[in-house]
Amino acid sequence: MALKLKLGEDVHEVEIVARRPHLTVRIDGRLHTLSDLGQAEDGFGTLILDGALVSYGRIGGTGTALLRIDGRTHAVEVVDPFEGSDGTGGGRDEVLAPMPGAVVEVHKAAGDAVTRGQAVLTIESMKLQTTLVAPRDGVLVAVLKSEGDMFEKDEVVARLAPVEGGQ
Repeated sequence: MALKLKLGEDVHEVEIVARRPHLTVRIDGRLHTLSDLGQAEDGFGTLILDGALVSYGRIGGTGTALLRIDGRTHAVEVVDPFEGSDGTGGGRDEVLAPMPGAVVEVHKAAGDAVTRGQAVLTIESMKLQTTLVAPRDGVLVAVLKSEGDMFEKDEVVARLAPVEGGQ
C-alpha cells in the first residue's frame, strides 16, 4: 500500500522501494533516491535527491507538514486512505502501517474508546511523522506497538473490537 500525499490539489502516491544502500522511493511511478536525510525534527536541513543537494525547512503537524523549498512554502497532507469510501472507515477492525518505520508516540491504549479519525499512534517513515488514526468508532482491544518499535509496511499496529453483527 502506497502512502498518499496531497500537495496543493494534487495527490501523489509514495512507496518505499528500498531502504539500503540508499532510500529509494517510487513517487507516482518514478523512482527517486534519497540520501543524507538530515534531521527528523522541524527546522531547516538538507538532503540529496537523485544526486542533487536540496535545502528545505519543515514544520510538522498532525497529518500535515509545511515544507519550504526554493523560497516557496508547500502544505503536504497525508491522505486518509478511507476518505471518500463509505465514510465509515470501511468497518475495518485494524490500524495498518502504510509503510515501514518506527513508532514515535502512542496516543491510546487497549480498552480506550476511539472515534473515527482519532489519533492512535504517531509513526515516522522517511523522516516524515504521520499520525495513524482509528478507521472507525469503537474500542481498542490491542495496541500492538510501543514507542521505538519498528514495523513493516501493512503491518497491523492496533486492533478494534469487532462490531456486533459484523460488517
